[in-house]
Amino acid sequence: MTAGPSGRARELVAGGYDVHVHVAPDVIRRRIDDLALARRFREVGLAGFVLKSHYVPTAERAAVVRAAEPGVDAVGAITLNGAVGGINPVAVEIAAREGARVVWLPTVDSRNQRESRAADPPGATPPMWARLQEELRDRGIDSPVVEVVDGGRPRPELLRVFQVMAGHGLVLATGHLSAAEIRLVVPAALAAGVPQVVVTHPEFTSQRLPVADQRELAAQGALLERCFTTPHTGKVSWPAMIGTIRAVGVATRCSPAIWASRSTRRWRTGSPCWPIGCWRPGSPTPKCARWRWTTPAGSHSRPAEPPAGGRSRRAAGMRRLS
Repeated sequence: MTAGPSGRARELVAGGYDVHVHVAPDVIRRRIDDLALARRFREVGLAGFVLKSHYVPTAERAAVVRAAEPGVDAVGAITLNGAVGGINPVAVEIAAREGARVVWLPTVDSRNQRESRAADPPGATPPMWARLQEELRDRGIDSPVVEVVDGGRPRPELLRVFQVMAGHGLVLATGHLSAAEIRLVVPAALAAGVPQVVVTHPEFTSQRLPVADQRELAAQGALLERCFTTPHTGKVSWPAMIGTIRAVGVATRCSPAIWASRSTRRWRTGSPCWPIGCWRPGSPTPKCARWRWTTPAGSHSRPAEPPAGGRSRRAAGMRRLS
């Protein structure tokens, strides 16, 4: 039987969020649902999680979870794949008004993911959405590729999405874009006033961002998300991920607990089913921060009580607790 996290690990992530979880209900079979996950988070002292779906907005479901488990902050999100109209400012506006706090750029419908010929290492577990995508293609109802750039520039509709996000203080995650696309959209989002950008699992098979790119993006202010399942399912080795984190610089980009560099993404069939402690690949490293979601003044999104003595991060999105 696999040992659970140590007391020190639990101490490091106490009050933290997991900001990249795939759980039931979903169009893909999952081993745990959002209500059960909320109860588990309350038991182990974690503050909350962001519900991610490749296909549907999750703000409404997050509201149900918060009502059912008042001690846990379930956070809604939207992923800009074909199922929500792709790069769709209206969909983002509606999601924000319902309480969504995170916007993922295209994942399964991105050009990079569709055209990626990168091979997983031998024995790696395929992503759970791959079979569904094949079924949709076989039935002739798959979405066209969702484009984010055109002629080396972000598409106009993407810039409109960034304007909507800036108005609501939403966090941007880069989804399954290519390194070249990420290098274009991150500075454009920050210039448009998006308060925080997260580079989604840069070691994932279709991303594999070079260390130099990760350093550049971190220097611009982006957070780098290291998902537990990327090495756990064999898509990258643990030594390779640890080496990258050290090369990019843990001390300068120490992430909020379980946020970038600590996202677990483990609530899938056949994956470990307990919150893991904050992983510190180097020593010494600074203690991880803890963050609470907040809502900018004037936003239509759900309010959140700011913590005493907290400091805003880029004036929106998250608030530091320690």
